[in-house]
Amino acid sequence: MISIPAHTLNDGTTLPALGLGTWPMPDDQAEQAVRDALQLGYRLVDSAMNYCNETGVGRGVVRSGVPREEVVVATKLPGRHHGYEQTLVSFEESRRRLGVEYVDLYLIHWPNPRVDQYVDSWRAMIKLREDGLIRSIGVCNFAPGHIERLERETGVLPVVNQIELHPLFPQDELRAFHAGKGIVTESWAPLGRGSDLLDDPALKGVADPLGVTAAQVVLRWHIQLGALPIPKSANRRRQLDNFDIFGFSLDDTQMAVVADRVHRRIHGDPELYEEF
Repeated sequence: MISIPAHTLNDGTTLPALGLGTWPMPDDQAEQAVRDALQLGYRLVDSAMNYCNETGVGRGVVRSGVPREEVVVATKLPGRHHGYEQTLVSFEESRRRLGVEYVDLYLIHWPNPRVDQYVDSWRAMIKLREDGLIRSIGVCNFAPGHIERLERETGVLPVVNQIELHPLFPQDELRAFHAGKGIVTESWAPLGRGSDLLDDPALKGVADPLGVTAAQVVLRWHIQLGALPIPKSANRRRQLDNFDIFGFSLDDTQMAVVADRVHRRIHGDPELYEEF
């Protein structure tokens, strides 16, 4: 079994350096994918209430046979449940569907700044952490101003910010901001979901001499940036390929080739996009 390094978070806990994404798997597919991934050696599984697969993810954890304490289960608060009391209730719904006594990593899915209740939700998450029901708390898709407000009004920084990050959108400034705050950058859509990134001949030119795939090159690029990618796959062979990225490295020239392209966001801008 492949062993992978870990990130130490600003609350003293740790996260594996790579995880399994589960969007948009339905329950049955998520159950099998999580079971297979954990048996291959994955130890971080990412879900969300809005993925509608928390039940399947929880079952997959049980069916894998891996001890619960070895698995990092992450899920997310949806926008429609922002607010202090709403967050407490929503968390319990997620915990019940997952079938767990505690959640390892609980995240605010999007800031929804126009609604302006993400700080209230953050306060509820701090309480849940203090009560032992959550091990670590973080956010997704937050801009620096959103994070600075959490710190200013509560004194508590997220352990991670899960953001759109791939070679088409490397997020240099936001990653630097995270590093200055001791926040780990998690990458969603790490392979440029919905784009033709993996068909780029330049990536093949990097991958072939190394005996790896273009996807493995891109995931290795994330690792060497210090980011934590969570590629989604329900295919056991592809899960293994995605996981097998710790036996090679990219030199500076190869890293530059991966990111040498027109940079653009593929998905929503957190200053404008709203998720409920």
